[in-house]
Amino acid sequence: MEVYRDFYKKSIENPKAFWQEQAQKISWHQFPKTILSNKQNYPQWFADGKLNMSYLCIDKHIEDGYGEEIAVIYDSPVTNRKRTITYNELHSEVARLAGGLHKMGVQKGDTVLIYMPMIPQAVFSMLACARLGVTHTVVFGGFAPNELAVRIDDCKPKVILTASSGVEVDRILPYKPFVDSAIELATHKPQYVILFKRLLGAVVPDKEYDIDYKSLVTASSEIDPVIVEANHPLYVLHTSGTTGKPKGIVRDTGGYATALKFSMGYIYNVKPGEVFWAASDVGWVVGHSFIVYGPLLNRNTTVLFEGKPVKTPDASAFWRIISEYNVKSVFAAPTAIRAIRKEDPDGLMLENFDLSSLNYFFLAGERSDTATVEWLTQKINRPVIDHWWQTESGWPMASIMTKIDDVKIKYGSVAKPVCGFDIQIVDEEGNQLPDDKEGFVVVKLPLPPGTLMGIWNNEERFFSGYLEQINGYYFTGDGGFKDSEGYLYITGRVDDVINVAGHRLSTAEMEEVISSHNMVAECAVFGIHDEIKGQTPLALVVTKAGNDVAESVIEQEVIAKIRSNIGTIATLKRVIVVDRLPKTRSGKILRKLLRDIADKKEYTIPSTIDDPEIINEIIQVYKQHKI
Repeated sequence: MEVYRDFYKKSIENPKAFWQEQAQKISWHQFPKTILSNKQNYPQWFADGKLNMSYLCIDKHIEDGYGEEIAVIYDSPVTNRKRTITYNELHSEVARLAGGLHKMGVQKGDTVLIYMPMIPQAVFSMLACARLGVTHTVVFGGFAPNELAVRIDDCKPKVILTASSGVEVDRILPYKPFVDSAIELATHKPQYVILFKRLLGAVVPDKEYDIDYKSLVTASSEIDPVIVEANHPLYVLHTSGTTGKPKGIVRDTGGYATALKFSMGYIYNVKPGEVFWAASDVGWVVGHSFIVYGPLLNRNTTVLFEGKPVKTPDASAFWRIISEYNVKSVFAAPTAIRAIRKEDPDGLMLENFDLSSLNYFFLAGERSDTATVEWLTQKINRPVIDHWWQTESGWPMASIMTKIDDVKIKYGSVAKPVCGFDIQIVDEEGNQLPDDKEGFVVVKLPLPPGTLMGIWNNEERFFSGYLEQINGYYFTGDGGFKDSEGYLYITGRVDDVINVAGHRLSTAEMEEVISSHNMVAECAVFGIHDEIKGQTPLALVVTKAGNDVAESVIEQEVIAKIRSNIGTIATLKRVIVVDRLPKTRSGKILRKLLRDIADKKEYTIPSTIDDPEIINEIIQVYKQHKI
């Protein structure tokens, strides 16, 4: 295994040389020759010796004459506020905040924790840290104090940047009180908490470590960007839903910048000056890559949306954003589209908006079922592209590269490997499997620039969890297969496979069939304990708004669909209609939690859950149906 460790370390010690060397060795999927030329390849970022992410995202565009171009659009239906921020304004906000942090003794090599809602100050804070060469760790807003305390102890920030509160449709989230409680719980104590006060009515007790955000910025001078090495850690981002010691993914600067710049042009196909919208949160990897750094690197106006796909005010929120700001390309989670479809199944609200600016709609974050993709494609009459990547990769691993590929969409597929990712399907021994044969989805080493450098303070966990599972490959943790044209199909996490009497069945395949039912808005299938067969599948379904079909009829029709499409081997006999499914705040259905409750096992409600009250609802449903 040492050979793989040495090889990986070399790949991050000098990514400039590594990129040049590997470009000559790897068969990169349709890699544009211009990117590999001396004029436009990776070393371009180092040509003038100004490697700093904040510089590349802001200063460079101002130097090129685009200072008055809009960099960020802030749209907050929950507070009824809108704001546009030019590159000049962004520079002032970021450089002065960085200057304030510098006065407080924050410098290259330190860490800063950011715990903020979807407001411009969250973006300013990330870019200010990057400007100083300070490694930031953004914690998703709304994390409970205990989970926040664990992350404080893991990263040991010198400073925490937070806001007084956030807004969730019909409730105020007490961000600052959460931070105060987390500091009490944590072993490590940050020196300061920089507080951005929002006038939303939240009670925020003063603490001796508090520094007022606005006063700090007003009193500070702008500071120039600190030049960093290519492998300097830009940020640490902990994977969501972690229990125990969190897994902090470490991202570099140079390779990441290159990967994001490439992604914006060749995958999302947006030109500098155009508007791009990733409907996510800065607390997730999508927010890091494609709300903040990717669009700004490519000089795209990025939309910062403090709202939800429904109830802010209704299911037309996405269409309004696209129409109002002339968005060219959108990135959202399938769960957002399912929520819209549930509230407006006929897409009537969409008819009130002009979507002529839109070229592509990308989906990722969880598996995109065919019914959802078909519905969205029909309603917007644009290519809907399911693509696949992970927090660990930092940018798409499989997608249609719309700038150079024919946009040939296959429902259920995340398209082809993106250049740089040699994705293969193998068995447990690492043997390659033939077309249409399901196995482990792995990436042949070396990984391309932009992928994880490791796990913060835990190198052993990094190698054992990712690089030593199957020799010579990065282990994604997902199962899937490729077809004869090289299209990749992700069937779900390896531990989401049900074993029924020795037969391995994919929950994703069953969910695909169930969601094609015309009354089903979304569903979850998972295996529950069975004395004879080991496991049997259980399906929970949420019906569309306005459904008046009896639950018993839906159950019978769903079971018949499974038998018709998969066969009796699936043995699906229980289908239960529920009002909603437990999800993380990023939209992932908590299938393991559903399974543990059904199997009467001890369980922990993840801090990432959107609404803990739903667990009581599920328990009552299980009791009613004698699960």
